[in-house]
Amino acid sequence: MVKYFYFITVLPLIGFLINGLFGAKIKNEKVSGIIGSLTVFGSFVITVLAYLHITTLPEEARTITVPLFNWITTGSISISAAYLVDPLSVTMCLIVTGVGFLIHVYAIGYMHGDSGVARFFAFMNLFIFAMLNLVLGDNMLLMFLGWEGVGLCSYLLIGFFYEKKFTGDAANKAFWVNRIGDFGFLLGMFFIFSSFGTLNFLGINAALAGTTVAVSTITIITLLLFVGATGKSAQIPLFIWLPDAMAGPTPVSALIHAATMVTAGVYMIGRTSLLFAMAPITMNVVVVIGCLTALMAATIAIAQNDIKKILAYSTVSQLGFMFMAMGVGAFSTGIFHVTTHAFFKALMFLGAGSVIHGMHEEQDVTKMGGLKSKMKITFITFLMGGIAISGIPPFSGFFSKDEILSKLFFSGNYIVFGLALITAFLTAFYIFRLISLTFYGKPRYSESVHPHESPAVMTVPLIILAVLSVLGGFIGIPHIIGTNLIEHFLSPVFASAWAVLPEHHIVESTEIVLIITSVLVAAIAILLSYRAFSSGEKLYAFSGGFYDLLRDKYRVDEIYDAIIVKPLRRLSDIFYKIFDVKIIDGAVNGTANFFNSLSIDWRKIQTGVVQDYAIFSVAGIVAIILYILLK
Repeated sequence: MVKYFYFITVLPLIGFLINGLFGAKIKNEKVSGIIGSLTVFGSFVITVLAYLHITTLPEEARTITVPLFNWITTGSISISAAYLVDPLSVTMCLIVTGVGFLIHVYAIGYMHGDSGVARFFAFMNLFIFAMLNLVLGDNMLLMFLGWEGVGLCSYLLIGFFYEKKFTGDAANKAFWVNRIGDFGFLLGMFFIFSSFGTLNFLGINAALAGTTVAVSTITIITLLLFVGATGKSAQIPLFIWLPDAMAGPTPVSALIHAATMVTAGVYMIGRTSLLFAMAPITMNVVVVIGCLTALMAATIAIAQNDIKKILAYSTVSQLGFMFMAMGVGAFSTGIFHVTTHAFFKALMFLGAGSVIHGMHEEQDVTKMGGLKSKMKITFITFLMGGIAISGIPPFSGFFSKDEILSKLFFSGNYIVFGLALITAFLTAFYIFRLISLTFYGKPRYSESVHPHESPAVMTVPLIILAVLSVLGGFIGIPHIIGTNLIEHFLSPVFASAWAVLPEHHIVESTEIVLIITSVLVAAIAILLSYRAFSSGEKLYAFSGGFYDLLRDKYRVDEIYDAIIVKPLRRLSDIFYKIFDVKIIDGAVNGTANFFNSLSIDWRKIQTGVVQDYAIFSVAGIVAIILYILLK
């Protein structure tokens, strides 16, 4: 079965080609959506079969390489295109194809009536294709190909409504910010090849087993790779692109935030876990950056009023939780949170899209209210997603978030644990602010707006994701209750990294206290938020200068604009005026002027008088004869 695993990427590619090449000839827009959805569903079925296959194998045999073709052979470099099928890649593929399929189905209803439906589904299929190559590649170069592919697709989809200027600006911002991170990834890849002589993941791990490479070199490599991760997964200082990515259609937001692009950085650290485990300085950097990003984004989310912007900063914050887990060596826990987050964040983004659809494109939560009676399915499913992300048992987010908090505490990172607990409080607070302002209280929208429930093609994916948001956490129940299935499944991938890291003793009584504490913190935040905003009277958490600072996102964009963008523009103006205008244009225009002046002088001999031409001819003949005689 596994030898045919390459079809998992081929099917979305076929969907991209059909909709991309022949979409204009497809008269029924639903056909384009069905083609795009079925190809992703086919990939999901293949992934499920692969999962069932590898679970029948012994743990030591669950890493299978599927060769495709020889890719690059030159000098000492020999790189083949091959897929690595193991518990980590299969888990990621289940997320990408499973959640991706539901988002595709939802988009059939959401994009109804748009003139570019075929183009939309072509780009969505290409996005899935690129992400699958990213998580399946058995070497860093193939991963980087998928890494750049998702960057391209995000640019195409964020700027899908290209006739609007702000969508183009958002797409450009995402593209260029990610290029900064990608440069770090690329440098890290060069260092890896020069240090280990291979880019193959299994080869790197084998080389690390008996490596003589200095820890300082490994630290440099991992820091450079982490720069790439901060770009793709929107961490400080490269987080600024993700909130603006909301300019694209809502299904795009769901796909980017839940199933594809932003999880790439977390996955990359998981795939190179042994490298990171051997670089303790980098691990500490990952923890600190993840913690600061989670806290910063959560505070910003409190003061936002755009329903999609709130969820966008929520994603940035939750990604910070994932990086905190990876930074303390809890690699399986980080992937577990990637999984549960995919369920409830896809649900909440698609739920937000349903609200926007029912509210005739209104996105400001202060102009909503009372929608729970108008959009019952959307309300109930969105509420389930909100409870899950807040960390209330037995919803999925409780299990993964509590596991991260526990790992932070028992690793001795008490300050980070405290800040993460505060962030968990803020998460529940801003999510239920969103829910309260949107669905509770009296209507604050104009009488011309008539909210309505979305069609079944949009609500059925919401229901499925709501069920997953409720039950999905049981694959990672705490050890004090039973077997953590996802940790056990992923353990063969991370075993070598865990062997390098120090072991942390877990005290069951302390873990129970931590669980109770995290649940109480979330419950108090929900109660405070509901009491403050459910009536619709308090539209803001607070007011004054600090609120304005949060509303303006700490003015990070303005700071970057002042210290980076404007100086670069001034420098480029100087460079343009000197190098381009004076040197390049001067050389080109100077050459043209020289020959123009020469032509003015030489054309004077064209007098039109026959006698003059006869004299020139005779002079020429005499000159030739003299040359021959003198020779």
